[in-house]
Amino acid sequence: MAITAPGTFRAFRNRNYALYFSGQSISQIGTWMQRTAVYWVIYSLTHSSMWLGITIFATQFPSFLLSLYGGIISDRYNRYKTLLITQVASMIQAIMLAILILTGHYVVWEILSLSVVLGIINAFDVPVRQPLVHELVKNKEDLPNALALNSSMNNFARLVGPALSGIVLKQFGAGICFTLNAVSFVAVITSLLLMKLPTYVPTHVKTKLGTELKEGFTYLKNTPAISMVLLLLTLTSLFVLPYNTLLPVFAKVIFAGDAATFGYIQSFIGGGAVLGTFFLASLKPDADRKLVLLINTFILGVGLILFSHVSYFPLAMAFAVLVGFGTMSQTTICITLVQVNSDKNMRGRVMSYVAVAYFGMLPMGALLIGAVSQRIGAPNAIMFQGIMAIAIAILFFRVLSGGKFKKDSVALEEAEDQVIEKI
Repeated sequence: MAITAPGTFRAFRNRNYALYFSGQSISQIGTWMQRTAVYWVIYSLTHSSMWLGITIFATQFPSFLLSLYGGIISDRYNRYKTLLITQVASMIQAIMLAILILTGHYVVWEILSLSVVLGIINAFDVPVRQPLVHELVKNKEDLPNALALNSSMNNFARLVGPALSGIVLKQFGAGICFTLNAVSFVAVITSLLLMKLPTYVPTHVKTKLGTELKEGFTYLKNTPAISMVLLLLTLTSLFVLPYNTLLPVFAKVIFAGDAATFGYIQSFIGGGAVLGTFFLASLKPDADRKLVLLINTFILGVGLILFSHVSYFPLAMAFAVLVGFGTMSQTTICITLVQVNSDKNMRGRVMSYVAVAYFGMLPMGALLIGAVSQRIGAPNAIMFQGIMAIAIAILFFRVLSGGKFKKDSVALEEAEDQVIEKI
């Protein structure tokens, strides 16, 4: 254990990153508590899987519309100050949501409106968050590990947050969940204020926003090592990852449970994601992460198929762990590959395309799977998503791990080294 721990957590040698990780870990737990509570409140009010899809759409579609501009902001301005602003704004949104619920006078459209506000904030938060990690890590050989651990914080929060949310929902109500989320932002804001970063040197940019968007797209088009990964993320975000839209239906109808049951399902999926993330963090620098991505996409599909038609809760939770393990790679490895292979001056814009692929397709997929489940039922809809995951893994196997990839793998490793050297 003494041998593996330093390798797995080596990024913590960087003080700023250690502060960032600790603050974000607490905040992300609050975020998952709020997310779980919102879905449960909406389903309790409407008893409709379609409305669950609409809720996810309201939260994430604004990010799809504005993320490209968020990427430009990330490349143009101080990422540290931008993140500080988005965290304060997110705290205010959580406070407003808590006040709305605690007063007891709320309807669906009010919750959806605040979800839209959060989606707008995330459009500027996400493109800043990942590139900022580069500035927090002094030892650039620790960068891949930091990016993997960065994802582990979200997956750990996904393990703890929903379970806490389920308990709090059952005992105290949704208003307390939203209040706790608002309080959790104090941790991340404090961690940001404690950081010691080099003096920011502003970039004098005279090009128009449209020109920068075009430059980002051209760069993406000419960098297949990034574009093919983004295409895979786009397809899984549309057809597979919106499975969480139907989890409240499984909790209340299939398993005849309550808010705590919903929280447990989310937590077991989060537990699988945590296991997968630590597995990724422990990978050697020269490991074939694209192949791992394909294998985990296949695992995700198998897990969804097995989970879809099991009514025995303990067994279903075992399959939920499998689903979480496979889900983890879809964002973690994609973001790692994109960040490592992106030029420094393009990272914000490239991350905005990642946000478009994720936040653009996920809400569309949520609407799609919500409508499909109304016709064929939630179990069959989840099984369909599992089949799609397996099909995507097979489709991309040749592209990402075939002969062409093997020829390009050495060049890819050299490109990674050059990026690290440039930083």
